[in-house]
Amino acid sequence: MNTLSTQPTRRTILACGLAAPAWAGAAATPPEVPRLTVAAYPLLDKLIRWVEPQWRARHPEVALDVVGRQWLDHHTAMTTALSTASRLPDVMALDISFVGRFAQGGGLEDLRQPPFRIGDERARWVAGAYDQATNARGEVIAAPADIGPGTMFYRADVLERAGVAAERLTQSWDSYLDAGRQILARTGARLIGHAQEVKDIVVRAGLRSGEGLYYDADNRVQVESPRFVRGFELARRVRQAGLDARQALWSNEWVESLRRGRVATALAGAWMSGQLARWLAPETAGRWRAAPLPEDANVGYGGSFYAIARRAEPRRKALAWDFIRLMTLDPTVQLRAFKEIDAFPTLLATHDDPYFDEPMPFLGGQRARRLWREAARTLPALRMHKQGPFADEVMGAELDQVLERGKSIPQALADARRLLERRANR
Repeated sequence: MNTLSTQPTRRTILACGLAAPAWAGAAATPPEVPRLTVAAYPLLDKLIRWVEPQWRARHPEVALDVVGRQWLDHHTAMTTALSTASRLPDVMALDISFVGRFAQGGGLEDLRQPPFRIGDERARWVAGAYDQATNARGEVIAAPADIGPGTMFYRADVLERAGVAAERLTQSWDSYLDAGRQILARTGARLIGHAQEVKDIVVRAGLRSGEGLYYDADNRVQVESPRFVRGFELARRVRQAGLDARQALWSNEWVESLRRGRVATALAGAWMSGQLARWLAPETAGRWRAAPLPEDANVGYGGSFYAIARRAEPRRKALAWDFIRLMTLDPTVQLRAFKEIDAFPTLLATHDDPYFDEPMPFLGGQRARRLWREAARTLPALRMHKQGPFADEVMGAELDQVLERGKSIPQALADARRLLERRANR
């Protein structure tokens, strides 16, 4: 199968309303150049500008406008645009946390339908990423661009000073905490930035594709299930043992702890290697390594998708789809995204590229991309719910009550359940 469809014929361009009008030759003023508008957030907006020359080669007659906003501002603007059908872009980028919210409504095109027929390309993407954008009605409302296979980053120099073998971090959660006690006793470094990092993994671990994190297929709240009990209990054990630095992720204090080796591990997506190397702690090159998450938990951290609004300009939808194909099905674009902004590619054709086998200097020469590739290929596609972002906030707040104020775990989970039940059908 060719990587991309052949460029649109003149008939396709006519169907999109892009052919020059019959009177153009005689007009004193040339017609306005057609434009395709793409709304995105960092760092996708930068990537789109990088690939603009490839877009011009495919469609020299169509200008590309990139509307970039900060992550939250972008998704707020897209929510407003979909609800009002005002200022809709031709293509919108979506983070996975918002895919579930938008999938429940009817504001996005079902890409299974003509002229898109995304199902014809399904086998070319990581299965979990494709399925993640499928709603309860079976509609596929976005095309997958990148994913974040979960991994543990650890400071090899801190472990060496503590006399801790890296394998102890991954065998089990009990072993992870035991290693953390030894690290703290011998070096003074905390095991992790915040106990919530542990909870976030445990409540997701073991879920299979099609299952929901907070709500099941019948919209029943699941937060009193054993995985939430265990996640909260492990987080509490981390806090009681003094193993977390009590620092909010992405805070200045947390970043400084990563730089100075005051925190031994960071549980995140594969993209974290680039964050550390380029912005957060470039001076720590060679001191970090990557490993599987404890108990081989296979969870995802984020992911980007591209979608088309149903009420977007109809004459440009074929072009919008061709742009999405460029971003998600062109190996050169997918690999550039991986190399430049650490966006792990969903396109399977890229996974055999020699880049995956190259040693990573920041990780001490480790060939960590092989580890992430295996995790990506088996990443489950969890059922997304429109109240997912709200549920994240509720569970975070209840965990804080447990950690900071001694609230009982059964009471915290029961209170969370009642809140989520009230919001389930909104």
